[in-house]
Amino acid sequence: MSDAPIIAVVMAGGTGSRLWPLSRELYPKQFLQLSGDNTLLQTTLLRLSGLSCQKPLVITNEQHRFVVAEQLREINKLNGNIILEPCGRNTAPAIAISAFHALKRNPQEDPLLLVLAADHVIAKESVFCDAIKNATPIANQGKIVTFGIIPEYAETGYGYIERGELSVPLQGHENTGFYYVNKFVEKPNRETAELYVTSGNHYWNSGIFMFKASVYLEELRKFRPDIYNVCEQVASSSYIDLDFIRLSKEQFQDCPAESIDFAVMEKTEKCVVCPVDIGWSDVGSWQSLWDISLKSKTGDVCKGDILTYDTKNNYIYSESALVAAIGIEDMVIVQTKDAVLVSKKSDVQHVKKIVEMLKLQQRTEYISHREVFRPWGKFDSIDQGERYKVKKIIVKPGEGLSLRMHHHRSEHWIVLSGTAKVTLGDKTKLVTANESIYIPLGAAYSLENPGIIPLNLIEVSSGDYLGEDDIIRQKERYKHED
Repeated sequence: MSDAPIIAVVMAGGTGSRLWPLSRELYPKQFLQLSGDNTLLQTTLLRLSGLSCQKPLVITNEQHRFVVAEQLREINKLNGNIILEPCGRNTAPAIAISAFHALKRNPQEDPLLLVLAADHVIAKESVFCDAIKNATPIANQGKIVTFGIIPEYAETGYGYIERGELSVPLQGHENTGFYYVNKFVEKPNRETAELYVTSGNHYWNSGIFMFKASVYLEELRKFRPDIYNVCEQVASSSYIDLDFIRLSKEQFQDCPAESIDFAVMEKTEKCVVCPVDIGWSDVGSWQSLWDISLKSKTGDVCKGDILTYDTKNNYIYSESALVAAIGIEDMVIVQTKDAVLVSKKSDVQHVKKIVEMLKLQQRTEYISHREVFRPWGKFDSIDQGERYKVKKIIVKPGEGLSLRMHHHRSEHWIVLSGTAKVTLGDKTKLVTANESIYIPLGAAYSLENPGIIPLNLIEVSSGDYLGEDDIIRQKERYKHED
């Protein structure tokens, strides 16, 4: 009997705030380019090229669906494989839905699921792939494998795994391999974390798992039948919508929220831990990002248009402006198009307090960047004042905006590059580079890109209300467009 196929299950939900202002509720860290040319999500998927895997499953939420689809398309991994959670219910239900879907996709086999977070950094990719290959036969035997990170220092921000006796020696290494798990430990205090590191029997909980789909579902049904039953119903009623696998909100919202650790891992007798040193980081703060980044001779990490003089051990990031720093040490400076963060590295954990203040003040800077993704492309709100807003709009080839109208604003469009096919009332017109068109208030219109290159245009809106909810669609081009 041949080994079961491996399907990576990539958890790409979450709305991290610890890397604000780069990370936003609608654009969290898994979608950012923090190390290299690809985003953390893309890097997670590309890392699998060293393994023999089927097409991956990516789990995310409704709000992030367009960003995930675009990032998968950019690396040729988009293939009807994005599971959309209508509401967050933590990792145990999300993995259960993935397991049911994997079994549906492979009715004659019992695939292995490799569960990964989309927002982690793994520096030693070949070591990671070797660890997965070593774990494959163990998982095929019905074990639930978790990968424990050999701790480099006493960290109070991670959960820990306490190992027991050696279960399966690693071939060629009698004194290491796969260990029984004594217990999972929540984030410890400093003194306890230091004891864990010196003991040699504790590992950081990486959140990376490998098991047969059926084994996980059997254990979930044993320990949390309430979660299992809801997920079974939800999976059976799921349906394909373009590149997405959609779930019933009415059914899924009745599912209890629980992590895989609490639901299964802390209760099962099938769990083993494999200690690994793979250069792992959850990139949970600006300090940890500085830790893993390449540094100058003075210890500075500079990303973007940066000038420094007499500086040391800083993290400085600029998205769109020149940032000059003089005589500073151990600081974090992050500039985006609509916000600037300045903090001591030792205080960056308090960035969550800033996000909470933004929420209380009902400001949009905690929710989104100026750039917003849609199924047809994206727009960047580059300027706004009393009774006007200016956007740069990019429409992908072959895509377009649904037939719509506005009650409170008129619009001028200026095409920068590409060709716009504009339907205004009962007339259709092609608008090319350096040409413009006026959309009167109350007029029905649609916009398409009939060309083979992206359509770039500037939109100037004017009126007494300019909110995104002043869009009355008369004909839907996409389901669930916003």
